[in-house]
Amino acid sequence: MMSVPLSEMSISQLVSDFTDNGIAQGQAWRIQDIEEYTRLYWLMDAIEKELKSRDGDARSALIPLYIHPAPHVRLKAAKLTLALEPIKARQVLQDIADSYYSERLDAGMCLANLDHGVFKPT
Repeated sequence: MMSVPLSEMSISQLVSDFTDNGIAQGQAWRIQDIEEYTRLYWLMDAIEKELKSRDGDARSALIPLYIHPAPHVRLKAAKLTLALEPIKARQVLQDIADSYYSERLDAGMCLANLDHGVFKPT
């Protein structure tokens, strides 16, 4: 099966793939499948870069994922859109950091790095 290059995908297709990969990456994290987690990381990274390269920075298409039922999808969407929606994205990260989800540590570290100037969203 041939996959379509990201550059030929619509924004909605990219968001759909991002969402599917985020769900799968969250599952890989929970079962400690680091190889699969890493593979999915690079797929999501490529999608982020493709969205960012589109006219007007199409990462904004990830903002509706702030309310996705999967916490890992919310986490990834918030982290990747901090430069676009800093207040809303930060609230999503705070909600996750205050939760019992396994993603709370990642969200908390992201917030700490923001607060200390270690991480500067672009």
